[in-house]
Amino acid sequence: MRRAFLSRVADMIRKEADTTFFTVDIGMWAIRDVLAEFPERCTNVGIYEDGMFSVAAGMARCGLVPTIFGIQPYLIERTLEQIKMDFAYQNLGVNVIGTGAAVDYPKYGYSHYCAEDAQLIKMIPGCEFIAPGTAKQFIQLFNQSYRNGHPTFFRVSDHPNTEYDVDVEFGKANVIQTGSKATVIAVSVMLDEVMRVCKGQDVTVLYYTTLEPFDYETLAKHCPSGKILVVEPEYEGTLLYDIHKALPGRPLQIEQVAFPREIFRNYGTYQEKMDYYGLTAACISEKLHALI
Repeated sequence: MRRAFLSRVADMIRKEADTTFFTVDIGMWAIRDVLAEFPERCTNVGIYEDGMFSVAAGMARCGLVPTIFGIQPYLIERTLEQIKMDFAYQNLGVNVIGTGAAVDYPKYGYSHYCAEDAQLIKMIPGCEFIAPGTAKQFIQLFNQSYRNGHPTFFRVSDHPNTEYDVDVEFGKANVIQTGSKATVIAVSVMLDEVMRVCKGQDVTVLYYTTLEPFDYETLAKHCPSGKILVVEPEYEGTLLYDIHKALPGRPLQIEQVAFPREIFRNYGTYQEKMDYYGLTAACISEKLHALI
């Protein structure tokens, strides 16, 4: 996904004179030609995420379209005040591309984890959160939204889906299959694992790549049983508010496959962490069986 993003940004900068790009000591070698060619619009600002947001806000205020790139915990947790005051309050647009989703950088420890990113951004009115599952989907979603004038956060993962690469639309969920016994919400890079369990089963599978704004309508239309399994590569509970809002007044039974709300103090590879915290086909199968 990162290669697709950097290639798209390079093309955008070369062809659209009102666009700008900032990075914080990451990705600059892959895009060094553009940084050198357009120094008035492209800059590596160094390890200065909060300042980068404020500079980008000033450019957005002048009518430019800023895109910024960094590591997810530093782009969101370190700069939350700038997101709130410089962009949401001022009603300005920016494209924020963050790598290191959830536990994508396991060897660096807890400082580089960010399983809370989606929920933090969803709590700030006016912000958007996009979590593509593949490089193709990132390009589709970026092209549909990068000029919409909102603070739009893209969660880029190093572990994309490889079996399911459906076309996606900003703000809309995909109906992968329909069934009557339960509805499974697969978020972003979890679609492959979900389909290993659900393909051919009498369950509905909805695929979400836009988490904010949430597609309430599709869920409301495709939840015949009131039984819901949420499979999301972030902290559990991130989408519970949206699920209840989509299905008001209905009795619901909800199970979750997601990261528990705890500090991750253990070490291991990405796959070891996914196994340890149960974001696997085996755990999906167990939770779905219990739900049904």
